[in-house]
Amino acid sequence: MPETEAPMSQFAQSLSPVGRILEDPDYNVWGCSPIYGDDGRVHVFYARWKNVYHHEGWVTACEVGHAVSKEPNQPGGPYEILEPALVPAGNPVSEGGLGNEDAWDADSIHNPTVYRVGDKFVLFYMGATCKPAGCDRDMLVGMSREEVKPYFHRTVGTKRVGMAMADSLDGPWERVGTDGQILHVGEDGAWDDYVVSNPAFCVTPDGKFRLYYKGWNGGDERRGHSNRKYGYAEAENLTGPYIKHENNPVIDFSHIHEDMQCEDAYIWHEEGRYHAVLRDMGFYNHEYGLKFTSVDGVSWGDPEVAFLDAPSYFDEAMPGLDREGRFERPQMLMKNGVPDYLFCAYRGGKYKTSSGVVLKVNRNGSA
Repeated sequence: MPETEAPMSQFAQSLSPVGRILEDPDYNVWGCSPIYGDDGRVHVFYARWKNVYHHEGWVTACEVGHAVSKEPNQPGGPYEILEPALVPAGNPVSEGGLGNEDAWDADSIHNPTVYRVGDKFVLFYMGATCKPAGCDRDMLVGMSREEVKPYFHRTVGTKRVGMAMADSLDGPWERVGTDGQILHVGEDGAWDDYVVSNPAFCVTPDGKFRLYYKGWNGGDERRGHSNRKYGYAEAENLTGPYIKHENNPVIDFSHIHEDMQCEDAYIWHEEGRYHAVLRDMGFYNHEYGLKFTSVDGVSWGDPEVAFLDAPSYFDEAMPGLDREGRFERPQMLMKNGVPDYLFCAYRGGKYKTSSGVVLKVNRNGSA
């Protein structure tokens, strides 16, 4: 871990709290990806799973919910909950699925991130299937967290990246290609041969489509380190094929310490530079966010702090949950190409599960 004091980015200094959103008595809510509609109302595409699956349900029983603010320009809500935008492929057709229990995303659709590209809307997501773990969603209902964990850990290794598209934010959302999967794990021994996940998308200045993603190696996993790194793949066409960068990974802390990691990137291009906000997993601590900039999106240098621990913004009693006291899965509500609000996932809240949380980005200069 660096011995210098964590430097605060201008982005971090600009943040002010707004509040929690999408608290639900029946569901855990995670990974809230916002976008302005043409009428100024805020659409949020978010991961949700029923509380009966415990917190581990994000990888075994998750779907993409859809909510829209009741009034324009109100990112803090209140929100109207609409029909789910995308559900696991294993769900029956009558419930919006494909009825394909053998699909790569048969059981979980998680960590959505939404973008407008031309006249289309694009939703990237992480998908997973329980089948290789020897379980199904029905089997997991009623299990204790300890009973679930062996199945959870085996299911984590099935995470891949998918893509769906729509002509409207109200859908319908259709998986691209034959099954929606656009990114596969690397060959045996590659840095990303175990998992590819948590996509982040941007259009490069020369018009290419760049998809950043989290990956890690099976050897690291077996040694108990699971070192998460970021690389990217790029395409000439929006729907692919996405070709991995030959010098991946491009964000990698393993040379500093084998357990120093990061995840949950959101990346955009502004004023001639790429900007990235991620969750810290050991560079400074496990509660902050990291803020990087880069000229080419390949060489990123050392990070500044993107945001502090959650209690620095919200005065809430800690309910005794794991992963509490920190923001995860940062996503931006962009306006005219620059961040307007920061949306994150945050454990706790009214129902002591998890929900979205919103912070205002008070810009008075560059990011």
